[in-house]
Amino acid sequence: MDAEFQADIATIGSIDAVPQILDIVCKTTGMGFAAVARVTETRWICCAVRDDIQFGLRPGSELKVETTICDAIRKSNQGVVIDHVATDEVYCGHPTPAMYGFQSYISMPIVRADGTIFGTLCAIDPKPAQVNTPEVIGTFKLFAELIAFHIDAIQRAQASEAALTEERRRS
Repeated sequence: MDAEFQADIATIGSIDAVPQILDIVCKTTGMGFAAVARVTETRWICCAVRDDIQFGLRPGSELKVETTICDAIRKSNQGVVIDHVATDEVYCGHPTPAMYGFQSYISMPIVRADGTIFGTLCAIDPKPAQVNTPEVIGTFKLFAELIAFHIDAIQRAQASEAALTEERRRS
């Protein structure tokens, strides 16, 4: 894996709130899997995960981005919420739920201050779950914003440290 994605995994791993966010996501939705993913045009990389359903991903695991709904979220900058795939007009025939074996899904984009999308905060479960509620959607949006805030703060601190190191080197 290249250094950029390793740095992204390390950045998410350094955010103390992320494990708690994933825990709260699973407990409040009843879903068994939640993750923070780095999503680009060509890659889907797991950065942090809570997996109570043995989905099998860990930080550094990769899915083919074109097989994920997160790819559509990255392109549209819009979240996707599915209570029950079998009854969802848009996703009932979509190949992704069948490929990955889920019936419920929620994912929100993690949008950086400059407007770029880092990736997604997502959750899945093989059973239907009531996630299309203002409370759950609002919580996911807030958590995605919190993660984006931390990513930006960490990268600003790293840039400041690098500039200070360069200034000291030149002195």
